[in-house]
Amino acid sequence: MSRWFYLNMALLCLAVWNVAASSSFPALRLTVLFGFLGLLFVLFNWTRHAVFSTIRNSRERRRKIRFANLSKRVLPYHRWTGTMALLLILTHAGFVLVRYGFYWQNGKMATGVLAAIVLAAVVVTGWMRLYRPSGRKRKIHLFLGMSLFFLIAAHLLF
Repeated sequence: MSRWFYLNMALLCLAVWNVAASSSFPALRLTVLFGFLGLLFVLFNWTRHAVFSTIRNSRERRRKIRFANLSKRVLPYHRWTGTMALLLILTHAGFVLVRYGFYWQNGKMATGVLAAIVLAAVVVTGWMRLYRPSGRKRKIHLFLGMSLFFLIAAHLLF
């Protein structure tokens, strides 16, 4: 297994912990619900990177074929899943702004805004790769995805 599977699982566990520790649990606020759903969509897409890492690092041919076939089945939904994640996160941000207002001094707010900007860039570069793919766009998309992963982790920790 790739280390990204374990990192994704750790991030998911951190998110579940934050949701369960929220003051409104088990009746969740819309802010928490939309943020968590958006995170699930982001992690679903980011798990493709973990699958590709496993394919590259595995020595067993059967394992590579199994993961490649799994990734091939998910590929048609990858862009739409990312777009849906962006819509859910923007809805989350809207609910947060209505409920709490906008304060740059708040670490959670600052990391959330940065993560939303990076997520928008990831979605845009993903759709750009559909029409004019290039190695540079792939690398930018991957770098933004990694940055997004760590920004989400920071957002959950604040």
